[in-house]
Amino acid sequence: QVQLVESGGGLVQPGGSLRLSCAASGSIVSIYGMGWYRQAPGKQRELVAAISNSGSTNYADSVRGRFTVSRDGSKNTVYLQMNILRPDDTAVYYCNADLKYKRGTDYYTGNYWGQGTQVTVSS
Repeated sequence: QVQLVESGGGLVQPGGSLRLSCAASGSIVSIYGMGWYRQAPGKQRELVAAISNSGSTNYADSVRGRFTVSRDGSKNTVYLQMNILRPDDTAVYYCNADLKYKRGTDYYTGNYWGQGTQVTVSS
């Protein structure tokens, strides 16, 4: 079965940096796109950044210029480099992927989520 596992969250002071990683595993044939979402307490989950299999990227206005999304296709891994962090970046960050996988002799497509990693920006 397909699984997304995030790492790299934690507590950081305002102005600091963190790097999140998300590795997809399982019988993956191809990944169409990967991205990061976040959800703060009492708020809806929102897109932070996404990257397609061609390398095109998309960012939320609130993080553009501070965050950078990248991916390593050979490792089925997506990264989120977060710089100049602010208290309003505090949230649970979730990895998301659109992909094709194989089960037996059949192929399937699906959208998958990681379990989430907490990022807290506070002095």
